[in-house]
Amino acid sequence: MPIDSWEDFGGWLLGPPLRVVLIIVAAVVLGWLVRRSIKGVEDAAAARAENKQRDNTDKVVDAATAADIERRHQRALTLGSLLRSIATFTIATVAILTVMAEIGLPLGPVLASAGVGGVALGFGAQSLVKDFLAGVFMIIEDQYGVGDLIDTGEAVGTVEEVTLRITRLRDASGVVWFVRNGEIIRIGNKSEGWAVATIDIPVAYDEEPSRVLPLLHQVAEEVWADPEQHARLIEEPSVAGVESVSGGVMTLRIFAKCRPGEQWAMPRVIRQRVKAVLDAEGIRGPQINPYGSSTGSSTQA
Repeated sequence: MPIDSWEDFGGWLLGPPLRVVLIIVAAVVLGWLVRRSIKGVEDAAAARAENKQRDNTDKVVDAATAADIERRHQRALTLGSLLRSIATFTIATVAILTVMAEIGLPLGPVLASAGVGGVALGFGAQSLVKDFLAGVFMIIEDQYGVGDLIDTGEAVGTVEEVTLRITRLRDASGVVWFVRNGEIIRIGNKSEGWAVATIDIPVAYDEEPSRVLPLLHQVAEEVWADPEQHARLIEEPSVAGVESVSGGVMTLRIFAKCRPGEQWAMPRVIRQRVKAVLDAEGIRGPQINPYGSSTGSSTQA
């Protein structure tokens, strides 16, 4: 409108310019309030993660390592950062469109162009959107975290980094794998809570189980009583009994419920102790004949 006097200028100044300033101020204040609220929720979630009551198994695990608490804390921080970014983008977009409407810019072409661009971006970046959404749900559901040993179907290894788009893990050979989150159909987490080690002990076919099994129970009690091994275990190893009898070999089985990652070291410890006890008691192992089959010494001709 034409401005012919200071009164006209004052009227114009109290019109669109003032409303634009108020919109910007309102957007800034609203953004601050939303970020503060998200920060409060984030802090509360982190506090609940640290103070969460656990069952006996989790308490034993957490007493040995703070990795689970730290991961929950990091998840709360990641979700807080994600929510702040979404809130800031939404508020800024609405504020910009409102300011454009106040100063008289046509919103129709802008919204139409944005719609066409959004459709084109949606078709061209479907995999990126899929990876992003999968990453968001993985973080929200806490399916795995840094340091976990996981099986993604494509690769098995220890997680080194988790982002909204990819998961980086390193396998036992040292190879680093970059797996897109959207391509992960299933996850096997081998580091969640506890793990079970299965130890098979072969002895000669003609040995008496009633003689061998008490020795295995003795080893299980000694391992449980050892302070160094006790810290690796969740509960005392259990002797399941005779697993199989075939080909001149009697196989006895022991189960050891242990902390995540210890299911490979614990069998070596138990086998070493079992061998020492069996040798001391004269328990014979399966004999290998020249043709490659296993037989007990009493069955050989």
